[in-house]
Amino acid sequence: MQLAFVLYKYFPFGGLQRDFMRIALECQQRGHQIRVYTLIWEGDVPPGFEVLVAPVKALFNHRRNEKLTDWMNADLAKRPVDRLVGFNKMPGLDVYYAADGCFEDKAQNLRHSLYRHWGRYRHFAEYERSVFGKDEKTQVLMISEVQQPLFIKHYATPLQRFHLLPPGIAQDRRAPSDAPQIRTEFRKEFGLADDDLLLVQIGSGFKTKGVDRSLKALAALPAELKKRTRLFVIGQDDPKVFQLQSATLGLGDHVTFMKGRSDIPRFLLGADVLIHPAYNENTGTVLLEALVAGLPVLVSAVCGYAHYIAEANSGLVLDEPFEQHQLNDYLSRMLQDNAARVTWGRNGLAYAETADLYSMPQHAADVILAEHYG
Repeated sequence: MQLAFVLYKYFPFGGLQRDFMRIALECQQRGHQIRVYTLIWEGDVPPGFEVLVAPVKALFNHRRNEKLTDWMNADLAKRPVDRLVGFNKMPGLDVYYAADGCFEDKAQNLRHSLYRHWGRYRHFAEYERSVFGKDEKTQVLMISEVQQPLFIKHYATPLQRFHLLPPGIAQDRRAPSDAPQIRTEFRKEFGLADDDLLLVQIGSGFKTKGVDRSLKALAALPAELKKRTRLFVIGQDDPKVFQLQSATLGLGDHVTFMKGRSDIPRFLLGADVLIHPAYNENTGTVLLEALVAGLPVLVSAVCGYAHYIAEANSGLVLDEPFEQHQLNDYLSRMLQDNAARVTWGRNGLAYAETADLYSMPQHAADVILAEHYG
């Protein structure tokens, strides 16, 4: 088959982008041709991929999205494909990978009523309806059970169009046999003493991931504990607002911001706790990456994958609704209790041996390549 994939932006460090790449490579390995439509491509192009970057510009993102759709459709009219797979919501998709939550639900419950009069709302509402509308044909790859009832509530989407996928954690995130040596070398590289404690927060979109909450929790630690604790924040985002917050809280060199990078497994092995108090998160792949690396996790309950942390007993899950004082308390407890961290880490490694946390690309490819849908 000739397959086409479309996503607004590709860069090597985004969760959606990494999922796209693994699914597309799985389809290619099964003998199918891969074409990609996008607005921005950063990083290497895999051998055999045809990547088309739309030559469109617009003042507003939603107008740029519409121009991409028109440009792609013009090319598809001349060069048809067997399947069109989207990683963002848009009209005409055969298959949609649901990395994002329900836009309409957020618009109705988290925004002022005036928001629904704006062009931006109309664009995203129309694009979402073109995927989930009752009479549409798009097959939906779901990576979180949390959002499915919301789509059905707003669009009466037939249940048979949803395909729930297992997680898709890359095998290289699992702790290797030389994990202790990697940890020792990592901590030496970053100047961490044996009794120093390292928090890591990993993910693009610092505001959504709750970096502000993490900084407050770090600042609230008892003085002696805070003195030997550092926080590395890693992701593709502008850190200026959070650097200012860090300075205002008097955290100084306790906090380091880094851009997205390809050696995340080293950080998962070298750290003591992954902190992830997100405001909203459809899944949270990094939670499972920490779990299979044996790194204890502190996470907010809104994350779609937070239940895995509870099931594995590999860390602590905050109550909902979120309370900053609970995050402060849990973080202090986790950092002070070395024995508990060892247990949480071992529990995560044991869970990783038996649970299916890895086969998402294969299941996604099965749906994409199916001869008949629904």
